[in-house]
Amino acid sequence: MVFYFPALFYHRASPRFTVLLKLYFVPTMSVMAMKSTCSNHYSWLDVAGMLGFGVRKRRCKSIARRLTVGVLLTSFMVVLHCLSTPAVQQVNQQKVTVALSCSHHLSQTWVHNLTNYSQSRTSLSGECVPTVDIMFMKTHKTASSTLLNIIFRFGEKHGLKFAFPKGRNDFFYPSPFLCSQVKDYQPGVCFNILCNHMRFNGHEVAKLLPADAAYFTILRDPAELFESSFHYYSRAIPFTWGIHGDGKLAEFLREPMNYYTPGSYNSFYLKNLLFFDFGFDNNLEPDHPLVERGIQTLSQRFQLVLMAEHFEESLILLKDTLCWTMEDMLFFKLNARKDSSVSRLTPELRAKAREWNGADWRLYQHFNATFWAKVEAYGWTRMEQEVKELRRRNAEMAAMCIEGGGAVEAGLIRDTDLLPWQPVGENSILGYNLRKNIDPKYRELCRKMLTPEIQYLSELGVNLWLTRLWGWLKDTIF
Repeated sequence: MVFYFPALFYHRASPRFTVLLKLYFVPTMSVMAMKSTCSNHYSWLDVAGMLGFGVRKRRCKSIARRLTVGVLLTSFMVVLHCLSTPAVQQVNQQKVTVALSCSHHLSQTWVHNLTNYSQSRTSLSGECVPTVDIMFMKTHKTASSTLLNIIFRFGEKHGLKFAFPKGRNDFFYPSPFLCSQVKDYQPGVCFNILCNHMRFNGHEVAKLLPADAAYFTILRDPAELFESSFHYYSRAIPFTWGIHGDGKLAEFLREPMNYYTPGSYNSFYLKNLLFFDFGFDNNLEPDHPLVERGIQTLSQRFQLVLMAEHFEESLILLKDTLCWTMEDMLFFKLNARKDSSVSRLTPELRAKAREWNGADWRLYQHFNATFWAKVEAYGWTRMEQEVKELRRRNAEMAAMCIEGGGAVEAGLIRDTDLLPWQPVGENSILGYNLRKNIDPKYRELCRKMLTPEIQYLSELGVNLWLTRLWGWLKDTIF
């Protein structure tokens, strides 16, 4: 019965089920083999030799019992995954239909803070009005966690209504986004802010926000993104496990198709990840017509596309677009990897990474051009002055908030509420220690600016039981 139980849920599983099922079958088959072997009166030493163990003086019955417990635990995790994850599908992004208008009521907190509130970008007096209805498409490995902290603080400060996932910190990624994944979703009811990780599905997103909501996102040079993704997710991508030695990335880029299999488990992390995040087919060649069509679709949907390499300039453009304040834009760099400030790519590897991620490279080139056009329209001198002011304010906050003035390794973080999520089998993500004796006027702001995504979501009332269960298993097993 244990052997067949997870298969009952196959019709509800995503493609991840295939890998999970393999992980389930291996220990199950081992248990069956063990029992069969024991029934034939083999000693434990004989069985250990067959299974590759170097343990002596233990009997089959004991090890079989332990393997059975492992099978039951694995079975539970397979069933849990299948029940909680919809199937992965490609999203047709070519036609984005705006849904029927949803009823929209601002919270009393926001109405109190903004008199004569108007949904338009400009008030009757000619001054801009802060935008409160926003969709931030959070892409992977692009400094998006730092942006998320800015959005969390703004929304919390003004009592805005977030569209949050159920039980986890993303919208069942990598499955396409669906409104049904949103906590407390009801047809026709609007939210102010949608910002957690998702695989973009414009038609479904439009059902949650007013028609004039501001859409923005952030990109990063695909070569640098690929390098970061390769190291961060490598333990979760089975086809990289067969690459040996210290130069795994260089070996992979030498002949990618020797390792890469389209559609294999988590393969999207290492092939046009940006294009995949936006809901498109990440295995398209860069000259495929659908790549250009996808870029044009995003150009029409997103008012502003930020550049991770020019993060401060991006924030100034965002401040201007949303009519937010400089205080709203203050930030500390979150979720940064140790030594991430120094590129590990040689010019040759960078060129190969861009070629391998050709669709992402076309996407990046297009929006990099539009970004600098917006900077030019904003004014070079004005931009330089605003960036200088932002840096000054950030330096003041760092001196006031951060012990030692900078980030530290995970093992040196004293407060677990400030400890960022770590990749499987590593402690490579940096965090901060909050200074003592901070001026009470700024203490809460300091703490919030240093709070990682998972902990901040919990503070905002999100039940992260699935995320925390996976975190416990990750830290316990690996």
